[in-house]
Amino acid sequence: MSHGPRGPHALWAHLPTNEPRVRLGTRAPAPRGRALKQRHGLAVNDTMTSARHQLLKDSEGKVLLKSMTLQQLRDFFVNELGEKPFRAQQIWTWLYVKLASDFDEMTDVSKALRARLRDIARIDVLQHVDTHTASDGTAKLTWRTDTGAIIESVMIPTEKRNTLCISSQVGCAMNCQFCFTARMGLHNNLSTAEIVDQVVQTRRLYGESLRLTNIVFMGMGEPLHNPDNVIPATSILIERSGLDFSNRRVTVSTSGLVPEILRFGQESTARLAVSLNATTDEVRDWIMPINRKYPLGVLLDALRSYPFRKGERVTFEYVLLKDVNDSLEDARRIVRLTSSIPCKINLIPFNPHDGTEFERSPDERLIAIRDFLVSRNVNVTVRETRGDDRMAACGQLGKPGERSPRRMAPPVHFQHAVRTTPHARHDG
Repeated sequence: MSHGPRGPHALWAHLPTNEPRVRLGTRAPAPRGRALKQRHGLAVNDTMTSARHQLLKDSEGKVLLKSMTLQQLRDFFVNELGEKPFRAQQIWTWLYVKLASDFDEMTDVSKALRARLRDIARIDVLQHVDTHTASDGTAKLTWRTDTGAIIESVMIPTEKRNTLCISSQVGCAMNCQFCFTARMGLHNNLSTAEIVDQVVQTRRLYGESLRLTNIVFMGMGEPLHNPDNVIPATSILIERSGLDFSNRRVTVSTSGLVPEILRFGQESTARLAVSLNATTDEVRDWIMPINRKYPLGVLLDALRSYPFRKGERVTFEYVLLKDVNDSLEDARRIVRLTSSIPCKINLIPFNPHDGTEFERSPDERLIAIRDFLVSRNVNVTVRETRGDDRMAACGQLGKPGERSPRRMAPPVHFQHAVRTTPHARHDG
C-alpha cells in the first residue's frame, strides 16, 4: 500500500481521494452563535435530503442484509423481491433476535424464499479470528473483513454492565498523538454491515452468559469521519424489534468534526461523546490535529447549538497526560469551557503503548482534578483502565504498519513533558 506524500499535511496521506481534507496549517476565525448554525445547518439539511439508500453488495454481488435499517429492509423485500412487508420483519427477527447465521435456520420462512435469499443475499460479513482475554476479564476480539483487513472490538464486563467497544474504520486519519490506532493511518471505512456484525456476532458468541448492555463507538477509527455507515448502524442497534439497545446505552465518540456532529444530532438518537483532552488551542492543536480545523471555540459553539433531547448530555472524554493537560489550571478551564453545555466529564488515565512519548498522569493529579471538578458541581467520572495487559484498553487498538503518520512537534514549553522516541518524524 502506498503511503502517499509526507509533509505538513501527512495526516491525510491515507485518506481516499474523495474524502474531505482538513488543512492543518491555518485556522479560520471561529463562527459563533447564529453564524455557526447557518454555516453548518445548511450542510446538515442538504445531507439529509440528498441521501439515497443504495443496496450494498459484496464482491460476488450478494446483498448485505445487515447494511439495511428496518425500513430499508422492508423496501428491499417489497420493491426488489416482490414480497409482503411482513417477510422483512421475519428476516429482521432472525437476524437480530434469534441471531441466525444461516438461512436454513429460518424455519418459519418458506424454503423457496430461503433458497432465493441464499442466492442473492448474505448474513455475516466478518470472520471471527481470535479472542484474547486479559487478566481482568476484558476480551479483545479480532475480525477479518472480506478485503483481509483485521479490525478489533473489546468486550468489557463489569458488575453493572457489559460494554462492547466497536470499530468504525480500519485505522484512523485523525492522528491524535496519544492514540496507538492513529499510527496506522486510515486504510478504509467499515460498512454499516461490518459495524453491526461486530455486535451481532459478539452477542452470538457470549449468549446470555454475558449479555451486552452498552455499545460504544470508541474502537478503531473516528466514527463521524464515516457518518454514512455509522448513523444507520446506530439506528439498527436501537431498533426495538431487533437488537433493542436503549439509545442512552449507545454512544458515538468523536474527536470534534463539527459538521458531522450537527448532522449526527439531527439523524441519530444515540448519545454523543467528544474527546476534549485539552483546554487550550495550543495543546489541542498539538495532540489532536483536527483542532487546527475546528478549534475549541467552534467545537463548543456547535455543542451549544446541538439538538439535545430531554435529559440528554454530551460526555466530554479527557485523557490525562503527565505535564501536558493535567494541571489545576486545566481543571479550572474545563469548568469554564463546559459550564453552558449539558455534559458530564469522563477522566481517562492514559494507557501507554510502544513508541509513545507521553506518560500517564500520577494518580494524585487525577484525584486532585476529579475533586476540584466535584467541588464545582461538575458531573465527573473516572474511567477504570481495563484490558491494558492485552493491548485492549482505550487508545491501544490496531497494528501500525512500517510507516506511520508523522508526529506533531510539541510547543517549545511542553518539550520537557515528552520523551524522545526513536525514528520520530515531526511536523510543526
